[in-house]
Amino acid sequence: MAIPEPYRRNFETLLRAAADGNLALLECRDALTGVPRYVVTAVGRDGDDFVMTPFGHLHDGNPFDAYLPPDPGDGPLPRA
Repeated sequence: MAIPEPYRRNFETLLRAAADGNLALLECRDALTGVPRYVVTAVGRDGDDFVMTPFGHLHDGNPFDAYLPPDPGDGPLPRA
């Protein structure tokens, strides 16, 4: 299964931020529900301002219950 290029670039950005010590875990609120989310965020600078780029939130509960590992026999996933 091929991972689309934009996702690969975002992952590379995330790895660079981690290597540079520029990651943060922020408590945010879900935009639709208002539920607290703990968001993995890259921290950058724009002049004197901090720029926070969210990459994803930590999963509530057991993530093994929420995701299925890739199955090579399934072929590519349909695109939304």
